[in-house]
Amino acid sequence: MATITEVWTEPIVSKEIVLKTSTIKVESTEVPANDISDIPLPPPSKQPTQVLNVDKGTPDSHVPRDPRLIRLTGVHPFNVEPPLIDLFKEGFLTSPELFYVRNHGPVPHVRDEDIPNWEISIEGLVEKPLVLNFREVLQRYDQITAPITLVCAGNRRKEQNIVRKTKGFSWGSAGLSTALFTGPLMADILRSAKPLRRAKYVCMEGADKLPNGHYGTSVKLNWAMDPNRGIMLAHKMNGESLRPDHGRPLRAVVPGQIGGRSVKWLKKLIVTDVPSDNWYHINDNRVLPTMVSPEMASSDPNWWRDERYAIYDLNVNSSVVYPQNNETLDPSSAGPSYTVKGYAYAGGGRRVNRVEISIDKGKTWRLAEIEYAEDKYRDFEGDLFGGKVDMFWRETCFCWCFWSLSISIPELEGADAILVRAMDESLAIQPRDMYWSVLGMMNNPWFRVTITKENGILKFEHPTHPTISSGWMERVKKSGGDLTNGNWGERHEGEEPAEPEPVQEINMKKDGLNRTIDIREFKDNSSNEKPWFVVNGEVYDGTAFLEGHPGGAQSIISSAGLDVSEDFLAIHSETAKAMMPDYHIGTMDQSSLKVLKEDKSTSPDEVRSVFLQPRSWTTATLKEKINVSWDTRIVKLQLEHEDQALGLPIGQHFMIKIPDTSNEAIIRSYTPISETNQKGTVDLLVKIYFATSTVAGGKMTTALDKLPLGSAIQCKGPTGRFEYLGNGRVLVSGKERQIRSFKMICGGTGITPIFQVLRAVIQDQQDPTSCTVLDGNRQEEDILCRSEIDGFAASDSKRCNVIHTLSKASESWTGRRGRIDEALLKEHVAPEDESMVLICGPPAMEKSAQEILSKQGWKESDFHFF
Repeated sequence: MATITEVWTEPIVSKEIVLKTSTIKVESTEVPANDISDIPLPPPSKQPTQVLNVDKGTPDSHVPRDPRLIRLTGVHPFNVEPPLIDLFKEGFLTSPELFYVRNHGPVPHVRDEDIPNWEISIEGLVEKPLVLNFREVLQRYDQITAPITLVCAGNRRKEQNIVRKTKGFSWGSAGLSTALFTGPLMADILRSAKPLRRAKYVCMEGADKLPNGHYGTSVKLNWAMDPNRGIMLAHKMNGESLRPDHGRPLRAVVPGQIGGRSVKWLKKLIVTDVPSDNWYHINDNRVLPTMVSPEMASSDPNWWRDERYAIYDLNVNSSVVYPQNNETLDPSSAGPSYTVKGYAYAGGGRRVNRVEISIDKGKTWRLAEIEYAEDKYRDFEGDLFGGKVDMFWRETCFCWCFWSLSISIPELEGADAILVRAMDESLAIQPRDMYWSVLGMMNNPWFRVTITKENGILKFEHPTHPTISSGWMERVKKSGGDLTNGNWGERHEGEEPAEPEPVQEINMKKDGLNRTIDIREFKDNSSNEKPWFVVNGEVYDGTAFLEGHPGGAQSIISSAGLDVSEDFLAIHSETAKAMMPDYHIGTMDQSSLKVLKEDKSTSPDEVRSVFLQPRSWTTATLKEKINVSWDTRIVKLQLEHEDQALGLPIGQHFMIKIPDTSNEAIIRSYTPISETNQKGTVDLLVKIYFATSTVAGGKMTTALDKLPLGSAIQCKGPTGRFEYLGNGRVLVSGKERQIRSFKMICGGTGITPIFQVLRAVIQDQQDPTSCTVLDGNRQEEDILCRSEIDGFAASDSKRCNVIHTLSKASESWTGRRGRIDEALLKEHVAPEDESMVLICGPPAMEKSAQEILSKQGWKESDFHFF
């Protein structure tokens, strides 16, 4: 039997819970080495000790993490899956640093010295309510150790998001992990409190503080009391204390059910006669009927309160790991066969009893070999990591299994896809087609890996990749295929996608102007005070627009004396192009134009401390894409070297240039969300405007979304008329003024320049400037940088006031509703002396806000539009 003792010692480096003056130590009975060799043991684990730069400045700045994890919702909150191949290579058990994470908000900061007194209450419909501290949980109850696979209900959700937007963020097929969990059975603890006869449910609540209260959910009481279900309270994973992201120091573990039922940082067990009324139990982890649209679900809360749609047991599912996504195979140098491998799991304790593979579109199937590593623990006798392994009597299965099948190379050459489906012992089988639902939960159609051939080489594609545009589903959709047509989106013979309408050219020349300009005259009139530039062989004088240009005078000055055709045409709107005849002064003769194009001065290679250059493009590398939501990414660019600063003043932007599918340049301006003094990299928040059947997608955003990691991205800047100098000093078009307050109005990704200025003000404790932020969005999930800007308001309410308003708010939303209108502006943006209004958002919002505020008394000089 395991014994628990309290050892007084100096703090030491170990896998124990180290306190200031004492250590709680779990001692376990020695187990013969030959017994241990019969069971899968945890892979080598290296606990991260450094907080990643991306987490510094967030509420999780106390949590060290593994940089290999793929972030699915941006910087914060932390929602990640491991790379699928890394997960699979670790084997049956997953190291804590690679174990997937689903966090709804900040990770509670639990210090070592707080753990012995961590309390959990058992209350509600019980005869004997009680409060247990962590010591008592370890000392008063028998400890068990069991292997358990936890799976996020959103596993494989990206496939649903490609077909049609859901309300959930995209998971790949690695939203699952397996560990040996150690702790007491929940039944033993509940039995101490003596539930009353009418009790039916156990509600659980964690310590994580979220916008809608603490995270909580419920399971049926008879499940919790059933030893076959194995529901437990865990304080260890793979023999070491829980890490912060996994519920340190105590969590619920509900085997066979979706991960959302296994509440982390557990503080309460509430016995009730009805399911939990917690916001997260009602509004998350449900599969609504497929005909319910996001709009229907938002307008009618009854969809969410129908307990029939709540998810408990996992459904049967599988995934291919080998071949990997985008793996290639040369049949001429391969062996006689290729072994296809992957994983499968089922729910509710049911065993996966078959995995079937087809290479002829499902006409015929063959059985794969299945390895049930979990079964090896059933014959094990003894203690492991301080808990008894007690599985010999239990027939329930709570872990994933691995499958494999050898397929001959000629068969692969003759196939166009590998199809995989699993069946559990209740004969539930993965469906052929997707069941789309508004939250994108429990996606489990056949897993399909396509095979394409080029020059004799076979290329394999998975349906998706969690964060980048890679996979056959995105390829098929881009080509105009209907992914719901029952043929995996492949078009029937002769069916062609619709052709986009041609774009009308805008006349940028002044009618009747016949002046010819040579290279000497052009150079003589190209200076900061008189910036002449060339677009498509025509010469323009930007002098009259130096002060009024939205990009600031610098953007025109930087063009002086240059042929900026590519940049200008890629950046400017049709409206801007229509203004160009007013600045047109002549046509450059062909010989001069040739000289100008060839006169591209180059400087020798040098190690520059500042990356951005105002008159020339510099090259960054696309390092990472992080999903914030289904349509928003954080794009991380690698600068030229680790110690290089971006060189962007606060409140300004820089241009990026990439080629589109036809190799024409696309150029747009962005304001980064990374710290101004960050070195080596820069982070951009990008909202992807996907194409629909009636509207063309955003050229830059969709191209960025498809751009592979490692691609070169051209950058130039800074641009912009506005600069914040600190302590209330602003520079607008080169003129300095002093202000006491900012009124900031934004919508969608318009938050980025606002966020940059707001952060500069609030992070400087000596800056007396106050900021009011009105942030308008459609739905709650559309609010960007929310945790950061709300954090500013929470930390300094005197200088920072943030108001969110939603035009399509759900019933649970407790904040403001509607658009940024006259009433809201009158309440929060009344005219003040020494104040300035900063606005960034959709054009209609900017125009409306300016009109309303102008009527209220704001002067034109008080506005700045980013």
